[in-house]
Amino acid sequence: MKVVVLGGGESGTGAALLATARGHEVFLSEKGRLAPKFRAELQRHGIAYEEGQHSMERLQQADVVVKSPGIPNDAPVVVRLRQAGKEVIGEIEWAARHAPTSRIIGITGSNGKTTTTLLTGHLLQMGQWQVAVGGNVGKSFARNVLLYPDDVMHVLELSSFQLDDIATFRPQVAAILNITPDHLDRYDFQMERYVAAKFRIAMNQQPHDLLILNADDIHIQTWKEHYQGNAQIILQPMPKGGGEHLHVAGHTFDMRQSQLRGPHNYFNAAVAIRIALHEGVAPALIQQGLNTFRNAPHRLEVIMHHGGVTWINDSKATNVDAVRFALTAMPDQHVIWIAGGIDKGNNYEPLRSLVRQKVKALICLGIDNAALLRVFEPVVPYVSEARSMAQAVAQANQLAQKGDTVLLSPACASFDLFDNYMDRGDQFKNRVRLLVKEANH
Repeated sequence: MKVVVLGGGESGTGAALLATARGHEVFLSEKGRLAPKFRAELQRHGIAYEEGQHSMERLQQADVVVKSPGIPNDAPVVVRLRQAGKEVIGEIEWAARHAPTSRIIGITGSNGKTTTTLLTGHLLQMGQWQVAVGGNVGKSFARNVLLYPDDVMHVLELSSFQLDDIATFRPQVAAILNITPDHLDRYDFQMERYVAAKFRIAMNQQPHDLLILNADDIHIQTWKEHYQGNAQIILQPMPKGGGEHLHVAGHTFDMRQSQLRGPHNYFNAAVAIRIALHEGVAPALIQQGLNTFRNAPHRLEVIMHHGGVTWINDSKATNVDAVRFALTAMPDQHVIWIAGGIDKGNNYEPLRSLVRQKVKALICLGIDNAALLRVFEPVVPYVSEARSMAQAVAQANQLAQKGDTVLLSPACASFDLFDNYMDRGDQFKNRVRLLVKEANH
């Protein structure tokens, strides 16, 4: 076949590599500029590509078009290709078509996807499964299909953008952790469209498949009333409190040695445990996995304790609900909160009472902080603004006293001042470490 790949990031490059390895004629088209590592990879494998444009005449020669998830379905290039009668699918769908015998576990939700996906993979590995973790975290699904044998178990983090572009993709086990407003600009600010995108994860499941749902999520509850799918459903409630033990499916797990903290992370752990139990992992091995799991960076990542102050990097918290989860795990009246960035249509009002309870100071880190200032100036004793990470960390250091926690949990996208949330988190960590280094001299 002639395969056209739209987009040259990890998803698109993985799709192109898989297509090439399967003997197809591949052309990759990237409207922007390719990252040097992906350009080098395409060149190394002899894959034809273009960047800085979409050459429609060449794209329309495709038998199938594989679209990266960051390209919306109403993008002109996608619209024109579909009008020309071309099949346009996503990288997740493309990879699944090349892994017909692999067992697939899919995890989606507005928050907690990465933690739950990584923990699920870790627990399954404790049970001696050969596991490939990928999708929206780490390597693309397509790349993992290329790298691993057919009998591997794929554990996938799946975003709504990825689910928008599936057709026959079917996870034997699926989980929807929660659904809260996020990326609404992609869905014409219609929450029901965003909810529908999340539930596409279950649309091809069969009667012997499993669907794990958050029993306490209002959007999930509403959808379940009209559920027409085939899968067996397990409703997992949110854990009550944040104690030392977690009770799941008749088993008790000790969380005292786990790095996971807060009710939201206990829920993520409960879902991962459910999946591991379903796949036959013994409870004793699950306990070992909980004790040894190390989460990905930028997710309630404790950087250091210095002078009685705890510094925490939660840069991945790019929406309001993620911040709520983070603040819930913090001590009352001892949080210096660094927030801000590009507002994705956020409604901050639900955070007001929690912020009043937890936050002693708010540092707004962004080019336009008007929305944060309007909502939180009336409820936070001290509010300031910063235009760089260096300024934000310096202000936080001046305000912090013994027993305080400085929490970077932005509630916003990062692209006003940073390359991405990872750059934002890395700059925070580097500035904090520099601060401590200078204090020790």
